Amino acid sequence: MKTYRIAAIPGDGIGVEVIAAGVEVLQALAGRDGSFDFAFDHFDWGSDYYKRTGLMMPDDGREQIKGHDAIFFGAVGAPDVPDHVTLWGLRLAICQPFDQYANVRPTRVLPGITSPLRSVSGPELDWVIVRENSEGEYAGVGGRVHKGFPEEVATDVSMMTRSGVARIIRYAFRLARSRPRKLLTVVTKSNAQRHAMVMWDEIAAEVAAEFPDVTWDKMLVDAMTMRMVIKPQSIDTIVATNLHADILSDLAAALAGSLGIAPTANLNPERAFPSMFEPIHGSAFDIAGKGIANPIGTFWTATMMLDHLGEPAASARLMRAIERVTADASFHTPDLGGKATTRQVTDAVIAAIAGDNA
Repeated sequence: MKTYRIAAIPGDGIGVEVIAAGVEVLQALAGRDGSFDFAFDHFDWGSDYYKRTGLMMPDDGREQIKGHDAIFFGAVGAPDVPDHVTLWGLRLAICQPFDQYANVRPTRVLPGITSPLRSVSGPELDWVIVRENSEGEYAGVGGRVHKGFPEEVATDVSMMTRSGVARIIRYAFRLARSRPRKLLTVVTKSNAQRHAMVMWDEIAAEVAAEFPDVTWDKMLVDAMTMRMVIKPQSIDTIVATNLHADILSDLAAALAGSLGIAPTANLNPERAFPSMFEPIHGSAFDIAGKGIANPIGTFWTATMMLDHLGEPAASARLMRAIERVTADASFHTPDLGGKATTRQVTDAVIAAIAGDNA
């Protein structure tokens, strides 16, 4: 029997609750399948660890997890720790050195969930957003001088490299090719950002020549927000910079019904390092500890991890269980307008896994 080693990093806030739920569901899925198992190693890194040690994770943290098959990550961020400390100290401290350059965020309206878009009943909104995850606006290049003085200057430099842009656009074209519609939209802001964004447009045109079977177009990011709302059926696969795709994917999740259902994969496609899988909802300290966090985003994230591990049948079984549960409004958590708890949704998904015979 194959055993997959998973580094579980719950992190902060509701991350602790949803990762615990995700581990339960994955163990139930492995038991139902019978051909593989999981070995979870749990790491207590995050804001509480920072308050004890001054670090978000130990100096040798990456060494401790680099041999795992995947990383199952909850959330990072706490109201009493600066956001740049938590993000750069943990999540980006894993993503960037492990070259997880493809951040993949699928979005669709799950059964039983209502989109705020009045023209959308379900199939009109079925997207995948590919976010460049290693450079761009989050490269960390910049600084501050004359701090605290009237002439203080702060800079954040968006770093784009030809190799980095080409590989994410090529990844997005391959992903678009694998989907039924074979349609890709490249999002930039090349009218105002006349250097790096123009380079994005040029590289996209070059890479497109390798994929004659993929239809593609390009949009300015501000126009893309309107298109997502007004013409969702015209979109399939999207590729954009680190910042642009970060913003667009939150809008996409809201249009699909809730940020609580949205999954993410931080992929190193070449598999030189482990990839990391996380729901995108964040630490949500306003509901942490109340037992009402929506675990669906974590479960959907787990399907992406299963696909990455080479277990597509198990991934499909888990996705069917998720859809059976979301179809029943009695299992909707407060973010979806319901009253269900994390425990009730988790138990329902486990029951659906047990009863799945497809």
